[in-house]
Amino acid sequence: MAEAGGAGEGGAVCALRLRLAALGRRLAAPRGAGSDDTFLAKGSAALDKLKDLCNERKEHPSLLLQLYTQAILDITYSEENQLVDEDFPEESSLQKVKELICVLSEPEDLVRECNINEEPINILGTELLECLYWRKGALLYMYCHTAKERSEWLQGNIAIFKKCLDDGVHYLTKMLSFRCPLQKNEDVSLQDKDTARLLSEGIFSDTHLLAMMYTGEMCYWGLQHCGDGKQKSLETVDPISKSDLGCRSQSVSLDFRETGKNMLTKYIAVCEGPLKDQGWNTTTAKQMLCYFMKSQN
Repeated sequence: MAEAGGAGEGGAVCALRLRLAALGRRLAAPRGAGSDDTFLAKGSAALDKLKDLCNERKEHPSLLLQLYTQAILDITYSEENQLVDEDFPEESSLQKVKELICVLSEPEDLVRECNINEEPINILGTELLECLYWRKGALLYMYCHTAKERSEWLQGNIAIFKKCLDDGVHYLTKMLSFRCPLQKNEDVSLQDKDTARLLSEGIFSDTHLLAMMYTGEMCYWGLQHCGDGKQKSLETVDPISKSDLGCRSQSVSLDFRETGKNMLTKYIAVCEGPLKDQGWNTTTAKQMLCYFMKSQN
């Protein structure tokens, strides 16, 4: 085990060195007036620490990769905010979205490159991996939210729009799958029945609940503009290549209607059950769920 750890560490250091310069250039790139200096400062500090650790060559690869992941999350956050502030410029935002998702996919790529015989979740940890998938899914959600209002663009780019929806749904549903829901028959002492209900539904934070709503909404847009989505086997990927949103593909049949219906049903039940009177609105979710039901008939 010690030998494998040493090899992994050396691999992590070598692989990281190639990427730190690129991340440094991203950090130094000009930004708009509204950029968040707090996150950039955190990203810069993480980057400096990473450089020091790589020079020392003493740290376990999991620490290096976790620190690298945090630096990526902080540095790209500013870039995402700028895209949102600029309302996703039609001529350039798709390429920028692809680029950001590529960067957010780097930590998992590094785990594979380093030949560490562990799953990414065991190296990066649940929270960081959830963050990466949430950020990728939420970014595609925000992009599609803007793109669907550009009727002329949508008409000529419906395949691209559908691809963005497919990938966004994939990222958010995967984000929701990393933690195992609490089994109701487990010997767990929870005085709060509402908390137990949330955990049994796999909802561990507000972000998990938002991911459900975003997934349902993207499926709704897909059904409206692209049909139910189940006629063809879809490509679900980690976006990296220039030609589409990714290079590592896996064939998945995504049914917009069923996926959206399931997510929204659960969202509504939780918001009107254990989270009742906590400020979660279900009006839009119910309207979309009604659309799913009607389109089925």
